[in-house]
Amino acid sequence: MPVRLSEIDDSNRGAHYHLNAGDNCLYLYEYTSGQGYSFSTTNQLITNLKKKPTVSQAQLRYKAGAILECAAAFGEALNPKWLDIATIVPVPCSKAVGHPDYDRRMERMAGLIRKGADVRNLVVQRESTVAAHEAEPGQRITVDQLLALYEIDESLTAPAPRSIGILDDVLTAGTHFRAMSTVLSQRFPGVPIVGLFVARRVFPPAALDFEGVNLEDLL
Repeated sequence: MPVRLSEIDDSNRGAHYHLNAGDNCLYLYEYTSGQGYSFSTTNQLITNLKKKPTVSQAQLRYKAGAILECAAAFGEALNPKWLDIATIVPVPCSKAVGHPDYDRRMERMAGLIRKGADVRNLVVQRESTVAAHEAEPGQRITVDQLLALYEIDESLTAPAPRSIGILDDVLTAGTHFRAMSTVLSQRFPGVPIVGLFVARRVFPPAALDFEGVNLEDLL
């Protein structure tokens, strides 16, 4: 079956509350929150993708395989004509350059989507933070905090992008996309931006059956 991208629309945008109606975001798969790697092929894929650079060589082989798989899926699903003009901008990892856990997975994935693709680390995160998937409930980084940490690498801004694809692994609340989109649109006003995600986060049905549950506690 051909790999296809799905669009975030009015039916599911509410699950990613930092997204606006005008945001154009596409995803390949659905990752089920609160479930282990054995729950689904997507959960296993994301688990492998997020393995830290400091794990064993055996585990890093699973990570490399996940990067290749995701890149191949994007390469099949994305419009070749868009790739001809697009600049793919990986979302920076939570760790700053030089940290032992600095992870280039999104940059590596972007470079493998298509040979010769325009991939630029236009947005740099100046300081390390706790990874979103490792943060305690209610302690995830905010859009404003990311905006204070993000900066444009001016050495990579020429030529100006004609269309930008922000590449990330999992769309949860949309925090990183909102911050990335804000920084990039300020630097390149009028340039269309699309979010590209390996998966969007969904909750198992049982997690949605409780009354009075604070959504913040599920993020």
